Amino acid sequence: MVKVNEYFGGQVKSLTINSLDGRETVGVMETGDYEFGTEGKERMNVISGSMTVKLPGKNDWQVFSEDSKFEVPANSKFQVKVIADAAYLCEYL
Repeated sequence: MVKVNEYFGGQVKSLTINSLDGRETVGVMETGDYEFGTEGKERMNVISGSMTVKLPGKNDWQVFSEDSKFEVPANSKFQVKVIADAAYLCEYL
């Protein structure tokens, strides 16, 4: 069954699906600054737009644009800045 998720007052929305490869979410982020926490390891795939990301343990921000991806370790937090609406696919590894 598909589950609808909303975060940050509706600025981030996603749909959770259970694929053959496991649980995934596909969603959108409006312009803004966000901090997300992970329970398990995640792979974020940028579908459209771009995200400026500060990964756990890193001092520098990195830009991830359409068709790029990054991984976030389990039990950590990462920060995201979005300057124009962006879409993503999150794989729970």
